[in-house]
Amino acid sequence: MVDSVEISRVNIRDTVSFDISVWMNNPDDWEFRPSLSVSGQNFIISDINDGSQMASIELNDEQMETIQRDRAAELRVKFQVQGMHGRLKIIHPIIADGKAKKLATANWKTTQPVRFD
Repeated sequence: MVDSVEISRVNIRDTVSFDISVWMNNPDDWEFRPSLSVSGQNFIISDINDGSQMASIELNDEQMETIQRDRAAELRVKFQVQGMHGRLKIIHPIIADGKAKKLATANWKTTQPVRFD
């Protein structure tokens, strides 16, 4: 199950692109199904299963024009798991090359339709 969703950046490429971090409760969670909508100037990411709002951000005029034109948005998602990712307090070096270990993060990129309220 999704613990939290954070929108970190909004860019305009071919369409409006949102960089988001999705924090999951445990590594076996696969239940992230976003629904995108715009209400006024606010872009909202909701859960498609129960309709609960997970994150929102206010868009400027240029971003609103682009999202209204395309009726779609690109999500660039970085999945992280509570307890596995975050700040390492103790660095465990790899003896062979002297570098610190990093945990793998899953990235996902998709284009989703946007509903207007």
